[in-house]
Order: sequence, then C-alpha cells, then structure tokens
Amino acid sequence: MTLTEAQQTVDEWIRTTGVRYYSELTNMAILTEEVGEVARIMARKYGDQSFKASDKEVDLADEMADVLFVLIALANQTGIDLTEALKKNIDKKTKRDAERHANNEKLKP
Repeated sequence: MTLTEAQQTVDEWIRTTGVRYYSELTNMAILTEEVGEVARIMARKYGDQSFKASDKEVDLADEMADVLFVLIALANQTGIDLTEALKKNIDKKTKRDAERHANNEKLKP
C-alpha cells in the first residue's frame, strides 16, 4: 500500500465505519496516547523495564499501526499529502546531513 492509498483508505474508513473525523486537537491527543503505548512496549522489550502480567499480550506492530493510522488521519484533516511531505523531508535530510553522519565518530563501527 502506498502512502496515497493509505490516506485514501483511512479517509474511507473514518467516513464510513468511524462516522466522521475527530477534531484535530482530539486526534493529536490520541496520537500522543498511541505513541506512549509504543514507548511502553519499547521500554519493556528493549529497555530496562520489565513486563507486568497484563503487558505480556501487547503487539508492537499493532501499536505502531495505531500511531500510523492517527498520523494519517491528521494529515488528511490538515490537507497534507504524506507522499510529497516525505519526499521533501528526505531531500532536506539528504542535503543537510550529507557529511554530518559520515563524519560522526559515534556512528563508526
């Protein structure tokens, strides 16, 4: 699925199953909540925290998909074409960081 297709799919789901978009501010709060759920899993799976019994059934991929869904919804609401935005962002990073990362001693093997 392309980003354009993802934006169309999320829009269709929201307008049919979801009835309508939440407000942008509500979706921003939901996005923050979903990112927190990803952070919780990461801290336990890859960090120093341990899982509680209630945490054992969590699914990192599903939580990341929740983040992506809400981010796409926000892009739709604010008129952002994520394909174009990502292309521009990668171009910006490529120009800005052309030598920076290659010269970073911390990144050398």
